[in-house]
Amino acid sequence: MAMKNIMIACCGLDCGRCDAHIATVNDDDALREKTARLWSKLNGVTITKDMINCDGCRADGTKTVYCESLCPIRQCAMGKGFETCGDCDQADSCEKVGAVVRSSPDARRNLCSGPSERAVRAHSPRQNAETVVS
Repeated sequence: MAMKNIMIACCGLDCGRCDAHIATVNDDDALREKTARLWSKLNGVTITKDMINCDGCRADGTKTVYCESLCPIRQCAMGKGFETCGDCDQADSCEKVGAVVRSSPDARRNLCSGPSERAVRAHSPRQNAETVVS
């Protein structure tokens, strides 16, 4: 199995585009503060700027508390010994990763390089004039 880009998370999202990762790489406290406010609001919990440090889901180094300990997708992939969910033949029935790939065409594309391309595509939205992707 070929090694995937280390910045592609277990779910297929690109950690390199995540504000927590960007703030970490650039040591940007203003972006950490902005991200902490947004994530606090979205998740209904208090997140401080000191919690916004992440080198990437699959990369060595620091991770946010969610990525390190709480993300069920990452925990599942790691527990099965997979780099990403794209390596899992059960991805077609997985509601956790299915929710991500339905909302992110980029995540779906990132996962489709694994042996389970068929499974990941099963969760992707139908491409037609009525499909709205946020």
